[in-house]
Amino acid sequence: MVVMTRWLDEDEQRTWRAFLTATRGLMDTLDRELQRDAGMPHAYYEILVRLSEAPERRLRMSDLADATGSSRSRLSHAIARLEAAGWVRREECPTDRRGQLALLTDEGFATLAAAAPGHVEGVRRHLFDALTPAQVDQLRRISETLVDHLRET
Repeated sequence: MVVMTRWLDEDEQRTWRAFLTATRGLMDTLDRELQRDAGMPHAYYEILVRLSEAPERRLRMSDLADATGSSRSRLSHAIARLEAAGWVRREECPTDRRGQLALLTDEGFATLAAAAPGHVEGVRRHLFDALTPAQVDQLRRISETLVDHLRET
């Protein structure tokens, strides 16, 4: 059986390219700003945020990898760097000898609290200030639809 390729039409191609350029540009800009202002990449910031929002500021490493969309090996490397900075500590999982927990330290929480205002301002300036309220609503709805669709695949 031969499968026919469903090529993108001109409008879909323009939309795809605009989406790629916008998302890469936004993430690159936010990453550069976090590096400059807080001395950390966006990926580390997201780890700290996820831990700060977790009960007792700790998560199983596997759950943290899932929450951040990271592979377990990439997350382990990032956690090692965050441990070296004193922002995160690993603990053995009390319910599973094979599992480990990542714990946000007080120093890590203070670092996150110091970085958050600048990062939020960057998100506002580079994303929300460029959109109308109706476009923000559309972006949220489109993003939620994509998230739901991608969870199903």
